Amino acid sequence: MIDAERVQHRDALLKRLARVEGQVRGIQAMIRRDDECDAIAQQFSAARKALDKAYQEMLICLAEDAILNSDQSNQDKLAQVRTIFTKYT
Repeated sequence: MIDAERVQHRDALLKRLARVEGQVRGIQAMIRRDDECDAIAQQFSAARKALDKAYQEMLICLAEDAILNSDQSNQDKLAQVRTIFTKYT
């Protein structure tokens, strides 16, 4: 069963990704309208930052899962967290 905190994190992540999706669609519309490159670049930057924030939240989730795993020793937990950050960053 999924606990309430995990559901909140999942829902927040999905909302963040929906905003990023809206930003990307907005960028596509700007390109179709032939808007100024500077304005488009600004929107790209905002979308990238929003996606990076969502990605960071996912990494935190992975790290929390590793740290809270009671079946592992502290050394194993640290090794798993190191692997997560090495693999995904």
